[in-house]
Amino acid sequence: MGKGFFQVPTAINEPVKSYAPGTPEREEVLATYKSMYNSSVDVPLYINGEEIRTGDTGTMSPPHDHKHSLGTYHKAEQQHIQKAIDTALEAREKWANLAWEQRAAIFLRAAELIAGPYRAKINAATMLAQSKNIFQAEIDAACEFIDFLRFNVEFMTQIYEDQPDSTSGAWNRLEYRPLEGFVYAITPFNFTAIAGNLPASAALMGNTVVWKPSDSQIYSAKVIVDIFKEAGVPDGVINVVYGDPVMITDTVLASPDFAGIHFTGSTHVFKDIWAKIGTNIHNYKTYPRIVGETGGKDFIVAHPSANAKQVATGIARGAFEFQGQKCSAASRAYIPKSLWADVEKFLKADIKSFKMGSPEDMGNFITAVIHEGSFDKLAKFIDQAKEDDGATIIAGGGYDKSEGYFIEPTVILAEDPKYTTMCTELFGPVITIYVYDDNKWEETLTLVDQTSEYALTGAIFSTDRYAAAEATKALQNAAGNFYINDKPTGAVVGQQPFGGARASGTNDKAGSYLNLLRWVSPRTIKETFVTPADYRYPFLGE
Repeated sequence: MGKGFFQVPTAINEPVKSYAPGTPEREEVLATYKSMYNSSVDVPLYINGEEIRTGDTGTMSPPHDHKHSLGTYHKAEQQHIQKAIDTALEAREKWANLAWEQRAAIFLRAAELIAGPYRAKINAATMLAQSKNIFQAEIDAACEFIDFLRFNVEFMTQIYEDQPDSTSGAWNRLEYRPLEGFVYAITPFNFTAIAGNLPASAALMGNTVVWKPSDSQIYSAKVIVDIFKEAGVPDGVINVVYGDPVMITDTVLASPDFAGIHFTGSTHVFKDIWAKIGTNIHNYKTYPRIVGETGGKDFIVAHPSANAKQVATGIARGAFEFQGQKCSAASRAYIPKSLWADVEKFLKADIKSFKMGSPEDMGNFITAVIHEGSFDKLAKFIDQAKEDDGATIIAGGGYDKSEGYFIEPTVILAEDPKYTTMCTELFGPVITIYVYDDNKWEETLTLVDQTSEYALTGAIFSTDRYAAAEATKALQNAAGNFYINDKPTGAVVGQQPFGGARASGTNDKAGSYLNLLRWVSPRTIKETFVTPADYRYPFLGE
């Protein structure tokens, strides 16, 4: 099952377009945004190539303009989930037996469709329904999604090429079979690329999928479905359902043919799913693969040798890009007293320069948080910080949901390194800073490591190489993606495989061959050319 004589196109990271004033891409995406804003879509379930409309609908609205409707989506009943499972199982045999290069060609075509005719549409959909500014949409919905599709094909061929040694008397080979059953993909609101990659990566390796996108990402998920259809993904390979997440998950996990889950979302939900899988383990035909990327309480630590302006920029970008709604967003920072005055000055100046509003205005760096539930949670923590002794809001602290779910980028200065917002995942534009004594560098590293149950991303800033090496060692278990002199966000496919451990997930590294290995079940085949005809070994004598 090796690559043979086929040479796949070399995977190269998709260049990021600038969208600077006057550029063609800026005008195209703005025109597409306006057209989609003024249109109303009706999003059906997508099962076995059939569009199913149940009549039980939900409304899709821009977070920055929540009184406006972009359209509706249809919610599944249990019978539809069972139909999706049955369809995936029926499609599996033909799809699994399709030559690998045929599957690869489909997803390479999808990448080119995104790079070309669908680029403005998938970016505009992400801007509208997930409230990303154009740069955040471009690096996610276009570039990262394209990179996932292209690099996954390259990773697949690397896996298939990995074959065991053989001898003159026997030929040994590995067959990388898809899992026996179907894969369940649950995807989040915050990255369109993740929403597309989780079902696509499993499907590329020959699996069939039941995919449940987040209710807050269905608008751009519909664009992904259109792209996959045009690229030639066969009916039944990726089936898309929306609705009650508990009902959908319980129905999926009750199936004896459930073979794996590809998940990105909250830690609590993932742990509940893991527990349900354990409860049902005796019903399954195989041990399910459980792959998940969950929460984070990501950090920035500055050494006294760090450059204050660089630290402030790392905080401004790491904490507030996409309103702090990246799994990797910085939400706690540790700054030495000797640097704090300068870091505070530069950070406040940056925040003061931020513009906030609709992503249609490309001068806006900050837009809205995803929905009212997120808004209310963040407002509650901000209000608590205003009342608590030992916590001071030094920037931001305002919020308004009259038109959109807008939270000002907020910086809390905490006297206690274990203050609640130093420990609790907030998933919004709020960062808490603790100022430590310069002579307590080692103690601070221990504090960073022991404060959070999570271990997703983290960054240290230092011009002292010994300190950088010390932090890299001391924080080896605190972050699956670790950054030196950079913000803790922005992992690039093929360059920084992404994933964390502890309560942040199974660390199966999306954007690398490691993730794809979870979606195959290898079979070893040994073929002997001259088969023995006598059981006796020489040690037995005559």
